[in-house]
Amino acid sequence: MRQDPMLTRLLDERYSALVGYAVVVTGARPDAEDAVHDALISVFSRRRKFQSLQHAEGYVKRAIASRYIDSKRSGASRAARELRSYVRDTPRVAPAPEDQASGDAALVAAMRSLAPRVRACVALRYLADQSIVETARALGLSDGAVKRYTADGLAALSTQLGTDVTAPETAEVITGGTR
Repeated sequence: MRQDPMLTRLLDERYSALVGYAVVVTGARPDAEDAVHDALISVFSRRRKFQSLQHAEGYVKRAIASRYIDSKRSGASRAARELRSYVRDTPRVAPAPEDQASGDAALVAAMRSLAPRVRACVALRYLADQSIVETARALGLSDGAVKRYTADGLAALSTQLGTDVTAPETAEVITGGTR
């Protein structure tokens, strides 16, 4: 099998950031690593062509969020749960990237408390910098649902983190960036 150069670049340059993003979405490092691997297999097994590394990374991030929601919706099989349990007990190889991605353990903990769709909407909108339309398309939701889930998520994060974030345009207080 021939290796895709974009996949190689993505793994070399952005793997830690992808796992960090997935930790925020899933709430746990072992689940995050599973989500990244599943998303990479899904995205790159179809031989898509990407214009840039950022385009490929964005596609993988959307796949992580979508697959996470789908897994919560359908429930994991017993075999998958057993395998994840086994994987959790194995030593970690890569350094913990969640510190890079979130910069704040309190944010990771607060994100864990959100419902899966709410968490995915907040993560795609403010951590993956996706628009409402892109987030809706990636998650199979309406634009209005994305707005509602995002507003609910920001309100919950604001309460938990002790910030005063009530409008999406002030989300940089939570994410540490600007929009």
